[in-house]
Amino acid sequence: MNGPSAATNSPSTATNSQSPATNGSTIRELHGMEDFDAVSDLYAEIWGSEPGTSPLSAEAMRALSHAGNYVAGAYEDGRLVGASVAFFGEPIGTTLHSHITGAVMGRGVGLALKTHQRQWALARGLRRITWTYDPLVRRNAYFNLVKLGARPEAYLTSFYGAMDDAINGGDESDRMLAAWDLTAPTPPEVIELPAGAAHGLRDRGGRPETGASDADTVLVDIPDDIEALRRTDPGAARAWRLAVRQTLGGLLAEGARVVGFHERRRYVVQRTITPA
Repeated sequence: MNGPSAATNSPSTATNSQSPATNGSTIRELHGMEDFDAVSDLYAEIWGSEPGTSPLSAEAMRALSHAGNYVAGAYEDGRLVGASVAFFGEPIGTTLHSHITGAVMGRGVGLALKTHQRQWALARGLRRITWTYDPLVRRNAYFNLVKLGARPEAYLTSFYGAMDDAINGGDESDRMLAAWDLTAPTPPEVIELPAGAAHGLRDRGGRPETGASDADTVLVDIPDDIEALRRTDPGAARAWRLAVRQTLGGLLAEGARVVGFHERRRYVVQRTITPA
C-alpha cells in the first residue's frame, strides 16, 4: 500500500534521526505513541477512512519501530505533513519493504520522505526497497517508474482483498510490486519508443480498447483519473481494472518486463527475446 509519495537518487549513504529536506520540511524517525497517533490520524485523513479505521494503527507502528524498522514523519513548522512506514523484507539483509507512505500533495513532501528512506536503507547495508501501488493511478506510476527509477516485478491480483476507504472503495485492490535498486542510476525521464511498438491497450474516449499484444514492445494505457472514474462511472473503472489486469498482468506473467512509462500515461512493456 502506498499513498502519494516520491523519491530521489541521492548518493548519500548516511542518515540522521532528524534531517532537513530539500523542500524545507524536516524528516525524523518516530518512536513515541503521541507521534504514532498523529500519523495514524493523518493516514485516515489522506485515505478518507472511517473514524477508527486508519490504514495503519499507532500500535502497529509502535511495534515496528521498537523492532528496529523504519517509521518516519515529515514536519513543516512543527506540523505533521507526511509519514512513511517500512519493514525489513526478503531477501533478508538486502531489502526494505515500504508498506505505506502518505503525504500532502504538491509540496515535495513525498519526495523528501523517500529520500530519507533511501538514506536510512543504505546506511544499513540494504540495496533495494520494494512496495506495492495501484497500477491504474497515473501519478504514482509516473513517480515510481520515472522520477524514482523503480521497476515492476509482479502484478498482484486483489492483493489486499476488499477495501472500503475513499480512495480504493468500490474497486478491487490489484497492485504492482515495484522494486527500487538503490545502487542503480535513475533512468532518463524521456523514453524513446522502438519501431514496431504496438498498443496492447489503448484509451479510446475514456474506455479501454484492447489491441494486439504480441509485439516485442507493447504499450499499455491507463485512464486519466481512475479515482474520479470510480465515483462518476464505476462501470468504466471496472472495465479498466479488468483490461489492465488481463493485458499488463498477462504480459508480466509471461515473463515480459516494464521498461518505462511513456508520456505520463502508458506502460512500456518489453518482451523477453530468446536468442535463436
